[in-house]
Amino acid sequence: MSDDDAGFALPAFDAAAALVQIRRALRELKLVERGAAFELRGREVVRLATEDGALAAQLARRLAQRPEWDRSLVRSAADQRKLMDEIRRRLRGWQDED
Repeated sequence: MSDDDAGFALPAFDAAAALVQIRRALRELKLVERGAAFELRGREVVRLATEDGALAAQLARRLAQRPEWDRSLVRSAADQRKLMDEIRRRLRGWQDED
């Protein structure tokens, strides 16, 4: 047995459960849910969907009527934390613009 193998495997990523967790977190951040998208002050800022066992997320670059989107694929709990950190960072920036 090698030192790298701790005798257990990482649990499989559950995209559906991650989607539920992220949706709850976005509502706690006071974003309004409309279908598969979330809005801030009437402007779409996050889109979420599951695809091929992963979570596809689109995040607006700027708070605009027709934003440009950054796309990311969440395939692990670490990716999920990175996505939420990025959403929080952008929300702070958009709130500072006011």
